[in-house]
Amino acid sequence: MSSFDYDLFVIGGGSGGVRAARVAAALGKRVAIAEEYRFGGTCVIRGCVPKKLFVYASQYSEHFEDADGYGWRVPPARFDWNALLAAKDREIARLEGIYRRNVESSGARILDTRAELVDRHMVRLVEDGRIITADQILIATGGRPSPHPALKGHEYCITSNEAFHLATLPKAIMIGGGGYIAVEFANIFHGLGVETTLVYRGVEILNRFDDDLRAGLHEAMENKGIEIVCRAVAEEVARREDGRLDVKLSNGETRIVDQFMLAMGRSPNTEGLGLEAAGVETSATGAIVVDCYSHTSVENIWAIGDVTDRMQLTPMAIHEAMSFVETAFGGNPTAPDHDLVATAVFSQPEIGTVGLAEHEAAKALEEIEVYHAAFRPMRNTLSGRNEKMLMKLIVDAASRKVVGAHIMGPDAGEMAQLLGISLKAGVTKDDFDRTMAVHPTAAEELVTMYQPSYRVRKGDMKPRDRE
Repeated sequence: MSSFDYDLFVIGGGSGGVRAARVAAALGKRVAIAEEYRFGGTCVIRGCVPKKLFVYASQYSEHFEDADGYGWRVPPARFDWNALLAAKDREIARLEGIYRRNVESSGARILDTRAELVDRHMVRLVEDGRIITADQILIATGGRPSPHPALKGHEYCITSNEAFHLATLPKAIMIGGGGYIAVEFANIFHGLGVETTLVYRGVEILNRFDDDLRAGLHEAMENKGIEIVCRAVAEEVARREDGRLDVKLSNGETRIVDQFMLAMGRSPNTEGLGLEAAGVETSATGAIVVDCYSHTSVENIWAIGDVTDRMQLTPMAIHEAMSFVETAFGGNPTAPDHDLVATAVFSQPEIGTVGLAEHEAAKALEEIEVYHAAFRPMRNTLSGRNEKMLMKLIVDAASRKVVGAHIMGPDAGEMAQLLGISLKAGVTKDDFDRTMAVHPTAAEELVTMYQPSYRVRKGDMKPRDRE
């Protein structure tokens, strides 16, 4: 019989921590899991789920506009922000309840308290000061929006956390940042009728995505009425007498808005966890350093999910949790696979992507073929909407293997999931060509681009490489 209170103690009740606790308990291990806030983590409580619900809500404004072209006469619509918040809160509470019940039914013990490491085998429960011992400890505390204390007036700003609970919908908002969170919320607020400005220090939004997607989304957002200011940052935020905000930008402009949202990265939740006391190594950004098996610098302490800053995606945290249990308790050392992971940006239009962007493939491979199509999807014809859809395949010319697939348009995320399976299986462009199209669909374009739009040789695309 073990001398420890538990075989596994999990700190953090998000998707990764809950999955690890449930699976380990199902193996007969004695498991406890501590969560200081609400079960479900960032994704369920203040991330993916409420954000996607807000995306759906914001799309209705365009749906109402498009309906006329299809014969529907829709009376003037009225949006109720408080009704959306209440509906969102009910759904989040329902999902949180499912998370808790799943943990309880697995046999793991739930502790509604913050937990801190005392040493490599001891954990202190902040709620009552009790000390718990465990053979193995898993840290899955996730991340949070990065603070920006250097910004004068940062105390007047909100982050994505607060955006889900605003008492009133602002009439005008400025969002600082150019990543997927900033882009998604810019589209959400605009769709809900808010005058929206995005300010980003870089040359173009969505750094590290394929350049055609970045430029295409930028154009589409501006055509909708979202103002995008690149090569600029907020230097000062000041509260006006009327409660609104003056935002001074580095380009010399000053804008007046109701809210300024900071969306410039996320930071791991490692402060106050007792990592130093236990000897757990962290990086310069505060992320927990792990090896390929999610081991920390301490043999019996592990970490998964956003707190490790490897790949901040909910499905990846769950995958890392499953791999951890296999390694720690299954006698089967399993390294989580971070390669060829499909992702989506729930912008409007949506982006779905998997594999290498064109510029990445051009640097890595001797020669690539690029298949590119931009077209007006059928749903936009009768509605009169001019928004284009973009599809792009990147192919290794030597092996004919498809190494990247990128889509911008309706349901791009859904398509990316299926493309992820294809690329993971190592399919070639010839496999795409042999696949019969489903007609009429937008996705059929993926299997009917028979000739490359151009080639890139030795990482240097020149006009003669284009066909």
